[in-house]
Amino acid sequence: MENAPTTALVTGANKGIGKEIARQLAAAGVHVLLAARDAERGRKAVAELNADEAAADVRLLVLDVTDPDGVARAAAEVDRLDILVNNAGMMADGSTAPDAELDAFRRTFETNVFGVLTVTNAFLPALRRSPAPRIVNISSGTGSLAWSADPAREFALAAGSGAAYRSSKTALNALTLFYAQTLAPEGFKVNALAPGLRRTDLNALAAASDGDPAEAAAGAVRLALLPDDGPTGAFLSWDGTPVPW
Repeated sequence: MENAPTTALVTGANKGIGKEIARQLAAAGVHVLLAARDAERGRKAVAELNADEAAADVRLLVLDVTDPDGVARAAAEVDRLDILVNNAGMMADGSTAPDAELDAFRRTFETNVFGVLTVTNAFLPALRRSPAPRIVNISSGTGSLAWSADPAREFALAAGSGAAYRSSKTALNALTLFYAQTLAPEGFKVNALAPGLRRTDLNALAAASDGDPAEAAAGAVRLALLPDDGPTGAFLSWDGTPVPW
C-alpha cells in the first residue's frame, strides 16, 4: 500500500474543467479515475487523455453523483484513494429567488450539494487508507456571500440572479469547512476552489467566455497535491488568493 501510485477520483470529468483536472493530474503521474455518468462520453474522454500523454494512466469509473446506490457500487471498486475532486456541478437556470421554481432548486442542490455529500462519504473509507488524503470541492466565487454583498463586485450588480446555483455553492463552502474541521485530526486537507468564469457549458455566459478551463484546473491540481503544511478549510481562487466566505 505504501508503494501504491497516487490515485485521484475526479467527478464530472468527461468535459470542461473536470477533464482538464484529470489531464493535468495524469501528466503529473497520478493514476486518475475519471468519473462520468455517461459511459460513452467517459470512454471517449479516457481514450483522449491516455493518448495525450505517453505516461497517462486514466481509467473510467461510471458514476452519477445523484444516484446513491450507483455511488456505493463505484466506491466498492476502489480500495485506496488519495485525492477526491468533487467537480460535478450544474446550473438549472438563472432565476432570482422570487422567480425561481422549487424544482430548479431541488435539482441544483441534488448535484451540487447532496452529490458532494454522497460521494465524499462513500469514498471516505478509501481516502482513510491514504497517507495524505486530499479533497477539493469545485465551488464558485458567486457563492461568496461577502462578494455578493459588495456593491463594487459584479455579483452584487447581478441582483441575485442564479439564486439556486449560487446558494448551492454557498452551501458547498459550508460543507467544505465542516469536513475540514472534522477530518483534520486524520491528516486530511479539504479545500474549496473558485475557478473563475471559464469556457464551459454551465450556461450561456460561460460558453461565450474566453476563460481557459486549464487555468482553473491548475488551481485545483495545486490543492490536490498540497504538501502536509498546506492549508485546510480554505476557500481559494484559481490563482491561490483567498476568497471570503
